[in-house]
Amino acid sequence: MNKIDLLIGFLIGILASVLGSYLFITLFTNFDFITGIETMKSEGKLGKLITLGSILDLVAFGILLKLNQEIRARGVVLAVISITIITLFA
Repeated sequence: MNKIDLLIGFLIGILASVLGSYLFITLFTNFDFITGIETMKSEGKLGKLITLGSILDLVAFGILLKLNQEIRARGVVLAVISITIITLFA
């Protein structure tokens, strides 16, 4: 059961980052989501976009800890670490 909870937390972390990036692009730029990602990538600001999107991971982490689901919270942290590594080397 621990591996499934870790996977669920990982998926929550990835989805929270994507949702945060989507919200940032749609609320603070004049682009749609796909065009905004392409523009940020061409300007070299994709890492900053992903960082801003990961703010929702902090919220998800706090909620999971409040609900006493520590294994899922670890999955969220694992997702943030994975996103960071992918961003550094991509």
